[in-house]
Amino acid sequence: MTQPNRVFLYAEFPSVRTLSEGVWREPIPPCTPCRDLRSKTWLSGINTHSVGGFYEFDSVQNARTYAVGMLADFAKAAGASLTVKLF
Repeated sequence: MTQPNRVFLYAEFPSVRTLSEGVWREPIPPCTPCRDLRSKTWLSGINTHSVGGFYEFDSVQNARTYAVGMLADFAKAAGASLTVKLF
């Protein structure tokens, strides 16, 4: 079975701040370990303060590596639960 060359990852976690407040106001450093990340759309829940993104990767493996690595580490540091779905 052929592996897809376009994989989408949805990630969200609750936050007490909107994207215009706190840590979100600082520039996000380049994602050097994410060389296989093709695009990202930032998401911010209206009236819920949830934050996250919709990402496009070149493979399922690279999307999973990002989810269990950088995303999980960031959520843990923020003390937040993380929801991730792959498409």
